[in-house]
Amino acid sequence: MNILPGTPFDCAVDGDKLKEECGIFGVTGVHDASNFVALGLHALQHRGQEAGGIVCHDPIQGFNSARRFGYVRDNFTRADVMKGLPGPIAIGHVRYSTAGSKGATAIRDVQPFFGEFSMGGCAVAHNGNLTNAAALRRELIERGSIFQSSSDSECIIHLMARSIQTTLAERLKDALRRVEGAFSVIAMTRTKLIGVRDPMGVRPLVLGRIGEGWALSSETCGLDIIGAEFVREIEPGEMVIIENGHLKSHRPFAPAPSRFCIFEHVYFSRPDSSYGGRSVYEVRRNIGIELAKEAPVEADLVCPVPDSGTPAAIGFSQQSGIPFALGITRNQYVGRTFIEPTEQIRNMGVRLKLNVNRSLIKGKRVVLVDDSVVRGTTSRKIKDMILDAGAAEVHFRIASPPTAWPCFYGVDTPERSKLLAATMSEDEMRDWIGVDSLRFISLDGLYRAAGEADGRNPEAPRYCDACFSGDYPIAPADKLKEGFEMKEPAE
Repeated sequence: MNILPGTPFDCAVDGDKLKEECGIFGVTGVHDASNFVALGLHALQHRGQEAGGIVCHDPIQGFNSARRFGYVRDNFTRADVMKGLPGPIAIGHVRYSTAGSKGATAIRDVQPFFGEFSMGGCAVAHNGNLTNAAALRRELIERGSIFQSSSDSECIIHLMARSIQTTLAERLKDALRRVEGAFSVIAMTRTKLIGVRDPMGVRPLVLGRIGEGWALSSETCGLDIIGAEFVREIEPGEMVIIENGHLKSHRPFAPAPSRFCIFEHVYFSRPDSSYGGRSVYEVRRNIGIELAKEAPVEADLVCPVPDSGTPAAIGFSQQSGIPFALGITRNQYVGRTFIEPTEQIRNMGVRLKLNVNRSLIKGKRVVLVDDSVVRGTTSRKIKDMILDAGAAEVHFRIASPPTAWPCFYGVDTPERSKLLAATMSEDEMRDWIGVDSLRFISLDGLYRAAGEADGRNPEAPRYCDACFSGDYPIAPADKLKEGFEMKEPAE
């Protein structure tokens, strides 16, 4: 469970993790579609816990919406809220902030966004990040557009408004042809549910069938919670339009090589989801197996940093033969409002969220398996906890390569200077964190765990791995104008 930026835990436990920014979900052809959307968003809560919204349409009452801060369970399970969201079609969104305001999000930044056009209303929910949003925003404002939010996603509505196409679906195509970056979009009109992925398919989107109706979700776990049957993934560069129970597929973009975000396998997605026919859990377990092959160590226990490090720790234990143990327990019941932002509480930091099983750890050589190291502050604090509990040695094994580059495709990452791996070698990171050893899985090992037997093909990598390699498949136009320096191409 991630914690809101700006709370006492930011940069302490989950604030030192990369955050996926959004989850999107849509349903059509069912009674009270908003109830299904609320369930789907609940399953996608890990993709965004800052705020959520639902837009629906009812033939009698028209369009209705609700946007709230906080968890889905606290807002969209209330009868007074759901009663105002009737109809057979609805879409929803859960978010953290990326291009919008940080920490103090305004309700106007909460998606889905809605626009009323001459041919009817349209709501749009977007997962990802538009790399040319700043340039588009300036252009649109100069031409008279009045923005209501600080979100890059609102550009899509304004681009639709300026299109000369005669249907909303065609206007959405027009708009998405103008944007650059990563996007999975779910949109709805009075009668249509629309799903679109960017040409490289960086962000996920899957299709399901529920009775006579249809569902779109960021992950397959969203389909599972409503009892929908997984049909297939929306393909990179594909737009599906569902109306009156029928689905039509369109290809509005020029073909491009697929570059699905590999961090969906490493950390973002729930382990019970799957992509490309591969279980996320199995990929993470395979990462642990590869990591044990690449970075063996003599130790007494393999312990995950909960909860995201658990599958990789299981794989590491199975491959190495070192016993697996839950040496760290996560307190699942620390909410945002539980902690007063006092200096004393801030100093407790990680201990409010994680606790060490002292009787298990004392005197042992411990391998800690975590999903990533971003700033490294949490790793140092966890190491201190393990040593305070009497561990003889502490070894970190990281289930991803060093995160040395920021993501511009919908993931909240610090600027490059604040990424530990951007400024230190592996040995320097080991010394800075203060552990006996520190090893990361190689990029080739990560690819092998994800099913690429020969590792990463540098000429045509299957995944977007820019945060590890500095190889950005989509040029971050706005950031380049701000002075961001990309990695020099290899000669």
